Parts: sequence; C-alpha cells; structure tokens
Amino acid sequence: MTPRTRSDRRIYTSVLVIGTGGSGLRAAIELSERGVDVLAVGKRPKNDAHTALAAGGINAALSTMDEDDSWQQHAADTITESYMLANPHTVETVTKYAHRGIEDLERWGMPFAREADGRISQRYFGAHKYRRTAFAGDYTGLEIQRTLVSRATELQVPILDSVYITRILVSDNVVFGAYGFDLRDGTRVTIIADAVIIAAGGHNRIWRRTSSRRDENTGDSFKLAVDAGGRLRDAELVQFHPSGILEPENAAGTLVSEAARGEGGHLLNALGERFMERYDPERMELSTRDRVALAAYTEIKEGRGTEKGGVLLDISHLPRETIMTRLPRVYQTLLELQVLDVTTTPIEIAPTAHYSMGGVWVNSDDHSTDVQGLYAIGEASSGLHGANRLGGNSLVELLVYGRIVGEAAANYSAGIVHQHRSREAIEAADDEVTELLMSDGTENVRALQRDLRNTMTDHGGVVRDEAGLLEGLRQLDELEDRQTRVGVHPDLAGFSGLAHAFDLRASLLAARATLDCALERRESRGAHNRSDYPDTDPALQVNLVWSADGTIEHEPIPPVPGEIAALMENVTQDGKLLE
Repeated sequence: MTPRTRSDRRIYTSVLVIGTGGSGLRAAIELSERGVDVLAVGKRPKNDAHTALAAGGINAALSTMDEDDSWQQHAADTITESYMLANPHTVETVTKYAHRGIEDLERWGMPFAREADGRISQRYFGAHKYRRTAFAGDYTGLEIQRTLVSRATELQVPILDSVYITRILVSDNVVFGAYGFDLRDGTRVTIIADAVIIAAGGHNRIWRRTSSRRDENTGDSFKLAVDAGGRLRDAELVQFHPSGILEPENAAGTLVSEAARGEGGHLLNALGERFMERYDPERMELSTRDRVALAAYTEIKEGRGTEKGGVLLDISHLPRETIMTRLPRVYQTLLELQVLDVTTTPIEIAPTAHYSMGGVWVNSDDHSTDVQGLYAIGEASSGLHGANRLGGNSLVELLVYGRIVGEAAANYSAGIVHQHRSREAIEAADDEVTELLMSDGTENVRALQRDLRNTMTDHGGVVRDEAGLLEGLRQLDELEDRQTRVGVHPDLAGFSGLAHAFDLRASLLAARATLDCALERRESRGAHNRSDYPDTDPALQVNLVWSADGTIEHEPIPPVPGEIAALMENVTQDGKLLE
C-alpha cells in the first residue's frame, strides 16, 4: 500500500479540542453554548473514552451529608494531601466552583445516587475530612461521559472520533491548528483553528500494570505540547492505585474501585492481617492512595503477599445488597474476568499505575500554556494534585476547568484579527507521517512498547533509587535508538499500526521526562518514593518543570491563602515504610 491512498482533507474551525473524554467534551460544550465553532477529535469512540472507567465518585463540598463541609475544607484537604505541591490557586478554583460542575451535570440529566429525601448522596473517600464524594453506583465516570455526550449531541457539536492528531501546528509560537490522519483509511487531515485545547489524557500506560486500556494514556498530550513548544510539570508524580487486579494477564491492572474501601472493604495480607494498622492505624483502609499503595507494595516485597504477588481486598463481610447497589461494577467486573463472586471471596490486588498527577505546564488562571492559543485540561494538565491525588478530584477538575478553558478559548478566538500560518509547519507534519509509512525496519512497535513498560516498571515504579533510575535512562537510550528502525505496515484493517508508532514516540518522551524528574527529586514525597532519600526535603517543595532539552527548572509554589491554611493539618511520613 502506498503512503497516500485517499485525498487529503482540510477543516476550518474556531477552536479545536483534541480528546473526547470528559474534559474535552466539557470544553466543547462550553464553546458551543457560547456560539463558537468547535470541533472535537479523538482516537477512540467518544462513548468509550477513558473517563468512562472512573468508578467511585466526584468531589464537591455540597454539604448534603455533612453540613460542616465547605469548599475551603475541601481545598485544605487537597493541598495537605498533595504534600504541599499543589498550586493553591488551582485548588481554590476547583473546590470553589465544584458545586457548579455538579449543577451542570444535574441540569443535563446526570443520575446521581440520592437519599430518600432527594438529596444527592455523598460517600467518604480516602483522606477527605467529610463525605463529599457524589456518585452513581460505581459507574460514576461512565454516567458523566454519557451525560456529556448527550449534551454535546443536543448542541450538535461535531465530533470526529477516528482521527489521530500527530502534531500541533505553530507559527512563531502561535497556534494555528493541528495535523493528523484518519485511523480508518489514512486520509491526512489538516485542521486550521484559532485555538487548540489538548485533552488527550496522561501517560500511565507506559507501566506494565496499569488501569488504562491498550492504546490510551500513552503520553500523547505530553508530546503534542512539547513538540509545539510547551513544557511538562511534575512528570515524576504518578499515582499508583492500590487495587489493580492481577489476572487475567490481558486485564492486569484493571481497577477495583476505591469505593470498595470507601464502603468498608478490608485489606489483608496472606497471613490474614489487616496490614494498614502498621501504616496508618487511624485511617486504615481510608488512608491516601499513596500510602495504601506503598503499604501493599511493602507487604508484597517483604514476603507477606500472596503466591501470585498481591494482597487481598475483602468486601465479603458487607451486606449483599450494599455490594449489588453501591458496588455493582466491582461485582460484575470480577465475575466477568475471573468468575469470582466478591460477595463470598476476597479479591487479589496489587498497585497499578493509575493517574498522571503531573502533565503539561499550564497557567492556573485559564490553563493556557507557553504557546499562544494552546491550552491543556484534564489529566493532560498539571497543578491540582501535587504528589498525591485525592480520589474523586479529577472528575470535578475536568468540569471546572473544561468550562473555564472553553470560555478562555472562546475569548481568545474572538480577539484574533489576523492569523499567521506556516506552510513549512504543515509540510513538516506531513513528512513525518510519510516517513513513518515508508519505514520498513525490523523492529516491532508492540515489542518496543512492551520493553518500555518493563523498563518503567522495573526502574520507575512505586519505589525508586538513583541506580535504578540511571539504568532506566540507559535502557531508554537503547529503546529510542531501536525506535528509529521500526516497520509500519498499514493494511485493509486500517492505519492502527501508524498510530501505534506515534504512541510509542509519545511514550518514549513521557518516560524520559518521568525518569529525569524522578532522578532530580531526591526525596520521598507522596507517591514519589526514593529508597535512597527516604525523607521529605523542604528545599524540594517545588514543582519540577521539564523542557525538551532535558533541563529542569525548580518552580516555586505560591503561598496558601490564610482561610485555607487555617484548616490544614500537617503532612507527615508516619505510616510510610520504604525498602
């Protein structure tokens, strides 16, 4: 098959949104409601976006269950559990306007679980002082995605969910669109736009055990932003969720929702001990994800894990009705994947790469980047989570900043009088695709992706040290060299092989940023555990900003407003055990 079998396609729009998950759709909805021409593109069907996998809930201080809760307390909990690396202004924005995000979903038909009197029900999630996590069974993300897709359909937002974007088009550090190809027939697509919003997720697929599915969260957002002239912030801060299943192998890492612990599940080692007593005796299973993941890792590492290399999550003591009504997805998932009845039998789990807490560097006001007209939102962005993400915070972030960025992009587009485009930028993007399609090397993309996941798991996982990180970077050098000799072979089934090759390039860049920053952060803080630097270093209470040339800037964090600081508790290393 020759590189070109179809004619090229050119599309014009005011704002382009890359990614059709929750954050991308929320931004597109805002733009459409403001009367702005918008186009959303994605590399997977919009109904099957990664947002649909989010299970447990969405946070907002609605005070429907605990009247003493407030957005200030929500902010205090978020900053405290970020190990002081969250941007206070970003946190204030999300927590203050979280209620509006919930109201938007209600207005668009979101089926929240409710109390008998009609109040939105809210449950406890780990490290929250009050019950502030609203939910829809344990299908919360799926229902949010359905609600947003329904609203976008009502507004007739155009969505192309088979287009792979390979490059942001930039002229003199100003965005003028993006370039990509159709996954079905290889048609080259040039999209001319005033502004571009990156909402294409994070990079946790580059670990061996991950909650992401194949070909999603491969670091696309990171590479698109960096190639355009942007930077990355806190790439080393990756959340490992405590409860990923171990089998079957093709589903290893699939999540058992944190809601299972929120509803009263017990964590047990192979000896039958509730091991969280050793790590956080006060909060036990409701401790933060970083502590629970590290505790499970330690139990396994020290020989108290199961034969298959896990620990046990037991919800069998809960009433069957509770499991079937509040944890239906957990029940169904384990029944389908393992023929396991969780009402009678514990679940074997281990830590799994779950969420990119760092991401593209953005301004906290409107999530603009270093490149004029380029924005990033959702898991693609950074600033809210710091070194530990509270469960339920990411879903509300995408609603709050989806609206804010939609408004900002609309205003930016309206203010443009002239747009400068670059023929050279378009030709360079076109040449990149052509060169890959003509490559006929001996290296297999899937094999390289597997080797990369092994490297990141072995040397950039839950616990890290200098020797391991340096070895990881050495292996990364080899993988980058091998990547230049891949073979790409489109066939009648489509151009997925070309997409895999671009995924690999993105993953390699994301991996290098992660290992570089992990090496630079010579301390243990939140989800970042250095066995050779077990203590928290006050001098490293900074964000690490990585540039394409490998340089890392230590970015100061703004002070916490007094009304929030007054509600904060000290973050300690109590309950954290390292190798």
